[in-house]
Amino acid sequence: MNTSLEVEYWVIDDDGDLVPPGSLLDVSPQLDPEFVEPMLEIKTTPCQSMAELRAEFRNLISTVVDAAHDQQKRLVPLSTPLHAGPESIPYRDKRGSNLQRQIVGPTFEDARVCAGTHVHFERSSVVDQLNTLTAIDPAFVLVNSSSHYRGEHLLECARPYLYRRSCYDPCPQQGQLWPYVDSVEEWEQRLEDAYECFRERALERGVDPAAFDDEFDPFDAVWTPVRLRKAMPTVEWRSPDAALPSQILRLTETVRSLVSHADAHGTVVASDEHQSAKTDDRLSLPSFDTVESVTDAAIHDGLEDPAVRSYLDDLGFTPSAHDPLANRLPASRLTERQAKQLRLEAAGQLEADLERTPARV
Repeated sequence: MNTSLEVEYWVIDDDGDLVPPGSLLDVSPQLDPEFVEPMLEIKTTPCQSMAELRAEFRNLISTVVDAAHDQQKRLVPLSTPLHAGPESIPYRDKRGSNLQRQIVGPTFEDARVCAGTHVHFERSSVVDQLNTLTAIDPAFVLVNSSSHYRGEHLLECARPYLYRRSCYDPCPQQGQLWPYVDSVEEWEQRLEDAYECFRERALERGVDPAAFDDEFDPFDAVWTPVRLRKAMPTVEWRSPDAALPSQILRLTETVRSLVSHADAHGTVVASDEHQSAKTDDRLSLPSFDTVESVTDAAIHDGLEDPAVRSYLDDLGFTPSAHDPLANRLPASRLTERQAKQLRLEAAGQLEADLERTPARV
């Protein structure tokens, strides 16, 4: 199953201040600007094996890190910049961002402090892929890289809270996890319904219909943790934070194995009364109510919650093998100066991570 990665990293200078990537974006065609200035996105090509994905991803990041050093810049593998608020992070794409801000409302500002990882899987048994990635959603806790927002310790997993519960709270169909589906047609109908609701909300808030239609289409008007992408075409898992390369690859390897198993053997969803439904080689998925409950626990309490650890262990993860970056950050309030220093330390951890070349990542 071809798999590819897109990872967003903050860019800082040697003082720890957030800065635009500038000419760093010219280093490779596999780099893209993001919708806020001090961030770039690193993209791999679709890879047939984990070994291929691992090699391409690490080599690409190493190339960018080396080029960044030449420009007195560094990459930061944190999901939030820890202290900076939205007002200090300029939008790059002002037209699209202004439209979203007008449609969603003031909470949209929280989206610009979020950096994440997107994993793309080649479309095959699409319903099983969608449902498996939905069940896997709480695994974002394994690469949780920030608990802070504007210097305050917000929750254990700051990014999923800010992105889903805050930013898209007024438009839940646009940004929150969708339930399981029985068919691709059901998913596409939900997509159409979400698009129409979003368009209706836009027109109610004074957005010009032509401007909306020019900027959005049904496939690109949702930013949910799991998405069906038409253009690529892939099934996309958007739940994880930005993190160290080895952490992203370790998580991706397990998720890819589970999605591949589901693709080959199918899935079965347990009822609310019976959380275990595995009677054959099909991958057993918990009820969606359970997924939502564990996701909330993961956002609030992280891996400290035994129910979260048990849930992930049952799915096939090994929580004890993961050491999220957020666990290495202080739980106290941070000053701007402390945040800058912690960004520099995180950049150093990324660089050290690239220097390690274990036989198995």
